Amino acid sequence: MRYLPLTPDDRAEMLARIGVPSVAELFADIPEDKREIELPRLPLAKGEQEVERALSRLAARNVTAGSVPFFVGAGAYRHHVPASVDHLIQRSEFLTSYTPYQPEIAQGTLQYLFEFQTQVAELTGMEVANASMYDGSTATAEAVLMAHRITRRRKALLAGNLHPHYRATVETISRYAGDEVVSLPPFPHGGEDLFSAIDETVSCVVVQSPDVFGNLIDLKPIAEAAHKAGALLVAVFTEAVALGLIEPPGAQGADIVVGEGQSIGNALNFGGPYVGLFATRQKFVRQMPGRLAGETVDAEGRRGFVLTLSTREQHIRREKATSNICTNSGLCALAFTIHLSLLGKTGLTRLARLNHAGACDLADRLAAVKGVEVLNDTFFNEFTLRVPGSATELVEKLAARGILAGVPYSRLAPTAGLDDLILVAATEVTTEDDRAAFAATLKEVL
Repeated sequence: MRYLPLTPDDRAEMLARIGVPSVAELFADIPEDKREIELPRLPLAKGEQEVERALSRLAARNVTAGSVPFFVGAGAYRHHVPASVDHLIQRSEFLTSYTPYQPEIAQGTLQYLFEFQTQVAELTGMEVANASMYDGSTATAEAVLMAHRITRRRKALLAGNLHPHYRATVETISRYAGDEVVSLPPFPHGGEDLFSAIDETVSCVVVQSPDVFGNLIDLKPIAEAAHKAGALLVAVFTEAVALGLIEPPGAQGADIVVGEGQSIGNALNFGGPYVGLFATRQKFVRQMPGRLAGETVDAEGRRGFVLTLSTREQHIRREKATSNICTNSGLCALAFTIHLSLLGKTGLTRLARLNHAGACDLADRLAAVKGVEVLNDTFFNEFTLRVPGSATELVEKLAARGILAGVPYSRLAPTAGLDDLILVAATEVTTEDDRAAFAATLKEVL
């Protein structure tokens, strides 16, 4: 009873309270063939040294991103992160700090969040940004909920070229919120027709640029059509470095801009933690989720920082909260801020140009391989290949030869019927030799 303190009577009372007849009923949504009836047969306990060796053998089976030519993107990108970023975020003042509930003793944390917000607002071309979200996908879902509150409508229109993981996050949250989502089918060549689906029942149009296939999208006509119907434009991005070269979404008419900030300051980290970016126009600020750090002056006239906006249920009455989402891991936002500060405006533009030039060179090399087609007319550092046969099988063959060639689109959207497409990314860390090796190896295996 030490680890199972509930009596049968306790369990019966809990089941009665939530309104189900038995514990088995709690698992009704899980198919029976997916359930484990018996406890798993785990190996007997081993010593620390044996466990370390066993885990090291398992880890050695992975092909790490930096060990071979690497062209994987699809929402998480490998960039060079200066050693100074990691050094600074591991200072004890940053590493051990928690959420800034008490501004008088969290001035340093609030100050870098203030700087982070300023950077995000300038990057996106918006007037105000919050102190970060969990990641790009949850930021997108929160943007949809925010648009519902502003327009008092409950239907979101998702472009077909939105990242499938972002789409799934929006659909899941909307389903449990009782909202409607209209998802258009994917259109790899870009230029999909959104306009016929925009009407007076839509609260927001969610468009990604560069989209999941790498296409750059002109947001201005979409924004105009959305606004004409009384809807908002939610602009999404997964590659923050692209904002160093393309026109900011805010300048193209976006009302809410959300995305993934992992590319700046944060390594791949096995898929997380990452840092979601969220920006909007000043007139919508009170409907923005998360926190907003603001600048003020204390009683003695000294500069200080406070939480200007805290519309989370931890701060205000639950029914008044815009969201129950937390600000993300502060270290990720700090890493973003430090890296972007080191780059500066000129450095970010130069980094973006290096990415674009490398991707253009790679696309030219791969397009020259017989049977391979590059689908994009315009792109930043990621594009889509159409290959003969199964993209998944081809990626596996290339991986066996030491080339991590990209992400089969079918891995992101298994039911889309686009099994011959590969999403390929090239950043500043992919060298000319890497690009040449990819093209040569692809030619060999086809």
